[in-house]
Amino acid sequence: MRFMLIVKANGFSETGIHYSQEYVEAMKVYKRSLVKVGALLTAEELNPSSRGIRICYPPDGGQPKIQAGPFPVDQELVAEFVVIDVKTEEEALEWAIRMPIPTGLESTIELRSLQENVDSLSEPGIHALEADLLDYLHMLRKL
Repeated sequence: MRFMLIVKANGFSETGIHYSQEYVEAMKVYKRSLVKVGALLTAEELNPSSRGIRICYPPDGGQPKIQAGPFPVDQELVAEFVVIDVKTEEEALEWAIRMPIPTGLESTIELRSLQENVDSLSEPGIHALEADLLDYLHMLRKL
């Protein structure tokens, strides 16, 4: 099962200032741990919202409103995310709790499951290749 660990933005992450070296090293160790057990699919940091754009659609179907950042720091902004593939929600929660957080700052991590049975828009021939690649990944995880 795939899960996304969503780290919410705070005033510090929105300034674009880098976190302490201690936190950076702790995140490297955390990500290596995920790689070691074959659970890490991706991990990305987002730029501050000052480098972002929002496209807001009105409910009446009119023209969208384009809004350049920065956006207010609230619990809607995302600073970074990690996508993992684990067997259970409990295991995902354990990984979310293990994720390092910067000291001295309020931090929020949201854990969300990803839909597994979404219809693919890819060509039918791709499905066989995807299955082969998944088999190969499972084999590599056992090494």
